Amino acid sequence: MKVEIDGHSLTIEQVVKVAREHICVSTNDETIQNIFKNREIVSNVIKQNKTVYGISTGFGDLARIRIPNKDLEELQYNLLRSHAVGVGDPLPEEVVRAAILLRANALLKGYSGVRPIVIMQLINLLNKRITPIVPEKGSVGASGDLAPLAHIALVLIGEGKAKYKNKIVDGKTALQQAGLTPIELMPKEGLALINGTQIMTAIGALAVYDAENLLYASIASGALTFEALRGIQDAFDERIQKIREHKGQNFIARAFREILKDSKITGKNAKRERVQDAYSLRTMPQVLGAIYTAIQHVKEIISNELNAATDNPLVFNDGSVLSGGNFHGEPIALVMDYLGIAIAELGNIAERRINRLVDPHLSGLPAYLIENNGLNSGFMITQYTAAALVSENKVLAHPASVDSIPTSANQEDHVSMGTIAARKAREIIKNVQSIISIELLAASQGLDFVGPDKTSKAIKSIYDFVRTISTHVTRDRSLHDDIEKLAFEIKSGKIAEIIKKYI
Repeated sequence: MKVEIDGHSLTIEQVVKVAREHICVSTNDETIQNIFKNREIVSNVIKQNKTVYGISTGFGDLARIRIPNKDLEELQYNLLRSHAVGVGDPLPEEVVRAAILLRANALLKGYSGVRPIVIMQLINLLNKRITPIVPEKGSVGASGDLAPLAHIALVLIGEGKAKYKNKIVDGKTALQQAGLTPIELMPKEGLALINGTQIMTAIGALAVYDAENLLYASIASGALTFEALRGIQDAFDERIQKIREHKGQNFIARAFREILKDSKITGKNAKRERVQDAYSLRTMPQVLGAIYTAIQHVKEIISNELNAATDNPLVFNDGSVLSGGNFHGEPIALVMDYLGIAIAELGNIAERRINRLVDPHLSGLPAYLIENNGLNSGFMITQYTAAALVSENKVLAHPASVDSIPTSANQEDHVSMGTIAARKAREIIKNVQSIISIELLAASQGLDFVGPDKTSKAIKSIYDFVRTISTHVTRDRSLHDDIEKLAFEIKSGKIAEIIKKYI
C-alpha cells in the first residue's frame, strides 16, 4: 500500500497512515512535470537579474538588501542554519513525519519553484524512516513554522540531527546509512522548505483525527454511565431535538437512542426514580452535539490546508512571482483554539459524570463503586485524577491565537501563534483520552451493580471490551495501567469502531 501525493488530494486519513503506520509515499510523472515548469520561472528571475523577495534578496526585514547572484545558493544554506533555533523537547515522530508529508505535498502544487529533487528527498526521508529531530518550541506561526521546518530541512542537506534505526545521529550519517546523499540547494529552495504552516497543520490533522475518535469514545462512556445511573431516555427524544435544529445535537441524540434502544435498565418499561436527570446526563445531546459540530468545522479547515500552497513568494505559470501571506497560520490557529476548547468541554462534562458515579448520594451505588468501602477506597482517586486533568485543560484552553508579538523589526508585525494553539489542543486531547478512560472503567464498575446483562447490546459490547482490559475491582489495586491501556485503545480508534456499528 502507498499514499500517492499530487498537491491536491491528500486527506487526513492518509496523513495518519503515513505518520503512524509508516505507509510509503509516492508521486506521479504528471505532477513532477509541472514542477519543472515553475522552476524555470525562478531560473529566469536570476538570469534577468530581477530583484524578487527570497530569490535575490535577504529575508524578513532584510528583504531590502539585494544579494549578488554569486551568493544566492549560499543564501539558502545560511537561511536554514540561522532559522534552525527551536528549543524544547523533540516533537513526536508522528508529527514530524506528517509535517514532512505536508511540505512535500505543498511543494508538489508547483507554486514554490523548487526542483523535483527537493521533493523527492522529502519523500525519501519518509520511505527510509529518517526522522529529523525537531524541537517543539520556537514558531510564532508566521512566516509559517520557520524554526521547526528549518530543523527538518537541515537533514536534507546532511546537517542537523535525525533518528534512524532507533539511533540519533547527524543528518549526513542518517542519509548515508539509508543510502541517500545530501541535496545541494539552488536559489529559492531553502526558503520554500521552511515557509509554510506544515508543523501546526500536521499537529492539527492528527489532533482532529484523534478528537473524532475521542468523541465517539465519549458517546460510549456517556452511555455506559447513563445505564449505570439508570438515566431517563426522554432527554434523547427526537421531538426535543427537532425543535432546536442543530445538526450536531440531533446526531448525538439519535446515536444515544440507537445505542440504548434495547436496554432493560433505562428503556420505556424501566422503573423511574426521578422525573429528570442532572445536566451531565440530560444535556449530552446539546453539549456533545456542539462538540461534534466544532470537530467537523476544524476537520474542514485542516483538510483545506493539507492541500494549500503556503509559500512566499509564489511562482505562477504566467511568469509572475508574487509576495503574499499564505504562510500566515491564522486559519489553523483559530480552529486549533476552537478544538482545544471543545475537547476541554468533553472532559468537563465527563468528569461530572464520573463524580456522580462515585458519590453514593447521587448514584445509589456503593460509595466509590466498591463493596467493602472504608477498608477500600475504590474509584475515589480516579475522580481526583480526572478533576486534575480537567483543571489543567482549563489553563491550556486559553486561546493562543489572540496573542501576537511582532518579529523581524516589525516587518512581520502580526503573527498567529498557531503552532502553540495546535500543541495545546494536542495536550488537551491526551488529557481527555485519560478522562474518558476513567469514565469507561468507573461506569463498567457501576454497571456491575446494576446488571450488565440487562443493558443494551451496544453498551454490552463496550462493557465486554473494557472487561478484556480491566476486571471488576473487588479490593483496591492500582488502576494506572488500566487507564493507560484504555487511553491507547481510544486513540487507536478501537472504542469508536465498536460503537459506530450501532449508530
